[in-house]
Amino acid sequence: MTFLAKSPSPYHAVSNLAAMLSEAGFHQLDLEATWQLAPNEAAFVTLNDASLIAFRLGSGPLQEQGIRMMGAHTDSPCLKVKPVPERYQHGCLQLSTEIYGGVLLAPWFDRDLSLAGRVTGRLADGTLRSGLVDFVRPIATVPNLAIHMNREANRNRTINPQEEMVLMLATDSPETTLRELLLKQAQQEYPDVPWAEILDFELCCYDQQAPSLVGLNEDFIAAARLDNLLSCFAGAKALLSGVGNEPTNLLACYDHEEVGSLSAGGAQGPFLNAVLNRLAGPNQDLTGITQRSMLISVDNAHAVHPNYPDKHDAGHRPHLNGGPVIKINANQRYATNSETAAVFRTLCSEADIPVQTIAVRSDMSCGTTIGPITAAELGVRTVDVGVPQLAMHSPRELTGSKDPVRLYRALQAFLSKTAPLVSRP
Repeated sequence: MTFLAKSPSPYHAVSNLAAMLSEAGFHQLDLEATWQLAPNEAAFVTLNDASLIAFRLGSGPLQEQGIRMMGAHTDSPCLKVKPVPERYQHGCLQLSTEIYGGVLLAPWFDRDLSLAGRVTGRLADGTLRSGLVDFVRPIATVPNLAIHMNREANRNRTINPQEEMVLMLATDSPETTLRELLLKQAQQEYPDVPWAEILDFELCCYDQQAPSLVGLNEDFIAAARLDNLLSCFAGAKALLSGVGNEPTNLLACYDHEEVGSLSAGGAQGPFLNAVLNRLAGPNQDLTGITQRSMLISVDNAHAVHPNYPDKHDAGHRPHLNGGPVIKINANQRYATNSETAAVFRTLCSEADIPVQTIAVRSDMSCGTTIGPITAAELGVRTVDVGVPQLAMHSPRELTGSKDPVRLYRALQAFLSKTAPLVSRP
């Protein structure tokens, strides 16, 4: 919950993951440099400040052991501030936003909102510098229109994102610009950096309400960005639990999954392949390594909603606090097959972890993950799993409080198992 609260943007999530890894003895590498790696070495590399790959090398050759991989994503659906956002209307300073990903829009109204992300500016000596900013306090809101002026608000409401998802910041401030606000914020967060001007920004709007344990018995976690920072955190903790002399373990946390993964730092980009080629070394056949490897693609699953049970297939209704969910789709929206599902079921059984299964109704469309993309790019065996949650893509999501640690234990078992996961006839 602390990690979620400190990670209001993909940039902050990667910064916090990097801090966790560094504190545990992982060292940061640079893609521009030549790597000299030793057995049992633990390191990580970032790309565009919003994607991260971390690994702990095993003691044996990759060509014999393969790699145990986990994949997740750092981005979440949200409102993003447009490049020229200022609007001065009827005594109010407003900021226009763009919808990032498949946002559930209605819950964004009437919340205490803030802004966080990355800025790039010019320093006093003319050089360019990027940094992270987070206003922390609530500085904006999107008020609902009163029921008296929209009597149909509770019946089939349609939300126009261009006209309605506009942030209100202040009254009577026509001279204020967002870049001026960002300059002051950057100067506060980096007092030793001589910021002269903010040139550009990538800002996420986020709900100020802190993550909470909810319910009579604290059965639920309510928070923003459970999809999919929960998976990033569980994967990082599992990677950190390794003690060496195990197969090579790797965690890939990508940006831009919510908008298709087609970017330099997305799952459809070259990031993972570049790192794997470095790990394999020169003149090594990467195909031989990936055929001995396996990927667990970790992304939250849809729990059955007790008010809407018919939205699920009758035989595939995962419950909150019912354990991790194996995600299956005949049309390859998930990359799970019978072999990889059996591996995950076995890992959970051996660790006494309950496991569930989901397949969407045949008359509904299915979401997807980084799993099929990575499997297609590398040819690696893949299983798609995730903790069950409700209110996916809302600014306030809900999951069971028991399931995150179960996911962590399952990933830990996957990384630490020294025997081959699948034997061939």
